[in-house]
Amino acid sequence: MSLLTLSKAFIDKTLSPKEIVEKCLLNIKENNSTYNAFITVCEEEALEAAQLAEEEIGNGNIKGPLHGVPVAIKDVIFTEGIRTTMGSKIFESFVPDFNATVVQKLKDAGAIIIGKTHTHEFAYGPTGDRSFVGPCRNPYNPDKIPGGSSSGSAVAIVKDMAVAALGTDTGGSIRIPAAACGVVGMKPTFGLVSKFGVYNTAYTLDHAGPMTKTVKDNAIMLNILVGYDENDPHSLNKAKEDYARLLGQSIVGKKIALPSYYFKNIDQEVAKSIEQVIQVYQDLGASIVEVEIPVLQEIAQYQSITIQAEAYAVHEANIRKSGSLYDEELYERLESSKSLPAYQYVLAQQKKAELINKFNEVFNSVDILLTPTLPILPTDINQREVTIGSYNESVRSAVLRLAAPTNYTGNPGLSVPSGLSATGLPIGFQLIGKHESEAIIYQFGNAYEQYING
Repeated sequence: MSLLTLSKAFIDKTLSPKEIVEKCLLNIKENNSTYNAFITVCEEEALEAAQLAEEEIGNGNIKGPLHGVPVAIKDVIFTEGIRTTMGSKIFESFVPDFNATVVQKLKDAGAIIIGKTHTHEFAYGPTGDRSFVGPCRNPYNPDKIPGGSSSGSAVAIVKDMAVAALGTDTGGSIRIPAAACGVVGMKPTFGLVSKFGVYNTAYTLDHAGPMTKTVKDNAIMLNILVGYDENDPHSLNKAKEDYARLLGQSIVGKKIALPSYYFKNIDQEVAKSIEQVIQVYQDLGASIVEVEIPVLQEIAQYQSITIQAEAYAVHEANIRKSGSLYDEELYERLESSKSLPAYQYVLAQQKKAELINKFNEVFNSVDILLTPTLPILPTDINQREVTIGSYNESVRSAVLRLAAPTNYTGNPGLSVPSGLSATGLPIGFQLIGKHESEAIIYQFGNAYEQYING
């Protein structure tokens, strides 16, 4: 059920928040041992909150479409009184004494926190198969990766352990698991959603955002999450808007660009799925153009430099005190960043505004960019090399390649499911817009979704 349908059912008393929470908790009990989507389950707290929500809705005190809805929270996002582990042995027993701004916004909207979901350790990995509680597993095939680092949030939605979820995205960590698991994931414009109370991965690349079953639900959830926060130095101070306002509007005559950078070394099944997506948009009346964005290679390079430098800065003290408690693979990745020359990081920051402006020039002539979200299908758990045709690449490089550049530029990007492979694994496509164009992106995502669903 969509958020709006569920909300109406609560108001009409054909369903109750308690019934939905109990169903989600039952699904967690039945599925979590297989898929490892949750690190902490808030059973008692969720049931109490459901009872309160039921009373409030029954008394006409309706807080909005998320009132009484069970939502999962990625375990790098602070929750007052609820364990928040960062997927790491170092924080196995850490309990924050305050809520992240995004969590507080959800609670103020009446959402029910059902639990804390699996994250690749410290949200620093795109595969989702490394944490102190072991790998999270793909909901369509538990031998495959779910994508990371917001792995558990995606799996929880697919397996009906939660109705919606929060993720974070530093190099694709919302969009990658969204594509790998077949859900909708939005990385909003940098600064649009507060990062206060979210454990840092990389200071200038981190984003928080919604993960849902449908595009419309995603827009509704983003409406709740946005807003200026003086506690976040990167927070945007802008007027409130309704990100669902363009849903259902025609895209006839709109122009969609296919940037060549995103279509190199792509798995054949992914390429075929994207061709079908393109055909849908043509059937809907949009025109398709191929474009070159020459600065993308440089943007990708500077994104990599930035995340290495900032991630090591985040972890330097922890490594000195508790280095032996890190996952071996993550420890090696962080240690390799220690020797990164400082001038490279400075250059990455100095060039940023110029490269963002050059990237955004494409939107002078097109409405939106369309790309694959991932160039490959979900790989095996702990697989670290992949062959795409005759091209060999590390799995980490492959899954980051098409998602990471817009973390550096801060442009919004939405991953939308586009079907399944021959072996039954999800494939997703990505819609990228200019800064603060989330409503337009949702318009295009919803148009595709409605066409496919008839």
